[in-house]
Amino acid sequence: MANRWTGSWLSGPGAAREPEADEQQRWRGERLGLPQDGPDAVAGWGRRAAALVIDWVPCALVAEFLTQNPATSALALFAVYVALAVALTGRTVGKAIVGLRVARLDNRARPPIGAAVLRAVLTCLVIPPVVYDKDGRGLHDKALRTVVLRTR
Repeated sequence: MANRWTGSWLSGPGAAREPEADEQQRWRGERLGLPQDGPDAVAGWGRRAAALVIDWVPCALVAEFLTQNPATSALALFAVYVALAVALTGRTVGKAIVGLRVARLDNRARPPIGAAVLRAVLTCLVIPPVVYDKDGRGLHDKALRTVVLRTR
C-alpha cells in the first residue's frame, strides 16, 4: 500500500501525465469522441482569438468612456459578460460570430452558472487558457470539464 500512495508523487513529474494510448491521436478531440471537422469538432486557436477580440473590444470601450479605472473595469465587465453569456446561451457574441460554443464534456450542453463564472474568472487570469493539452483544452476547460466546439 505504501508504494501505491507514494508512487503518485515519488515517481517523478511524468507520473501525473495522462496515460498514453498505443495509437497516436490523429486530431484534437479524438480521445474525447469528437469529430475531426465540422460541427462539434474542437475549435482552433484562430477562431478562439477572433472571438476573444470581438468580445473584449466593446468591454474595453465601455470601461474607457464610463469608468475611472478602465483597465480593471474592462476586465471585470468582460468576466461578468462572459460568465452570463456562457451560462445563458453557451456562447458569447464573439463566439457566435465565429461559430463557436462552450460545452460540457459529459453531455455537450452549456455549462451551469457556477462553472461559467469560474471559467470566466480563470480566463481573465490568462495563464489557464494558454496552457493546454493535446485536445486543445486549456487548464480552465480541463478544470471544469468543458470544451470549446465549432458550430459550423
